[in-house]
Amino acid sequence: MQILPNLADDRIIEVCLKGQKIYGDDFTPEQILRWYADEKEGYAELGAKDTKSYRYYYHAANRIFGFRHLPDIRFKHALGIGSAYGDEFEPIAGKLDHVTILEPSEQLKRDSVFGVPATWAAPDPSGTIPFGDKTFDLVSCLMVLHHIPNVTYVVGEFARVLKPGGYALISEPVTSMGDWRRPRDGLTKHERGLPPQLLANAIEKAGFETVARTQHSFRPWLIGASKLHFGGHDVAWVTHVDSMLSKLFAWNTTYHPKSILHRVRPVCEYYVVRKP
Repeated sequence: MQILPNLADDRIIEVCLKGQKIYGDDFTPEQILRWYADEKEGYAELGAKDTKSYRYYYHAANRIFGFRHLPDIRFKHALGIGSAYGDEFEPIAGKLDHVTILEPSEQLKRDSVFGVPATWAAPDPSGTIPFGDKTFDLVSCLMVLHHIPNVTYVVGEFARVLKPGGYALISEPVTSMGDWRRPRDGLTKHERGLPPQLLANAIEKAGFETVARTQHSFRPWLIGASKLHFGGHDVAWVTHVDSMLSKLFAWNTTYHPKSILHRVRPVCEYYVVRKP
């Protein structure tokens, strides 16, 4: 298998694979630009740009792990980070006045988000969100940070653009997703999971209060449920079983799995956080 060109020294990557450092978190501006160029159309090229076959599969997970922890209020302006078509907002569209989608791909845009006025904007490769302080009431960043190099800085940007009392939803894989120096089927070039404690540290450093933190995506169950045609995180009861199994195996926290036992664990975490 051909090894891809590295953006960082192999010795640093070995430290990252041990879960001791977030790969990319301290990259130079030049390294970040190279990463951004590689990832810009990555999700679209994996199939999301094909609107005839594309389907969003995570509504039940978002309701159970995320939206139910939000207050029953209207959000005047929501920001979706890397939200593609904005599908994640469908369950709460009736509570939104406006949505802005920060999306690098030119192939994943629509005129509105489930009847809610919407604006699409291109992200800055540096990770700086191109909006002023205290602009949004809600930020949604679901399964996106692991595509971004400088995670800690970007999480800090969520806090900057949120109004006091605003909420952010963050869901991420917390295992390595394999050795990213080599091509991996079904994954973009640089995506990698975030070590759970380092993700928690980034959220704390940004000044957020954690409202809910849920481990999810117990892979053996989700794979089995799919093979049995039960569904996945688009089905509520499957998602509830996943949550229970994830709690049961939460002790198994190896970041870079090297055995079958290491893989018997939840592989993602979902945060609901609030800016004081």
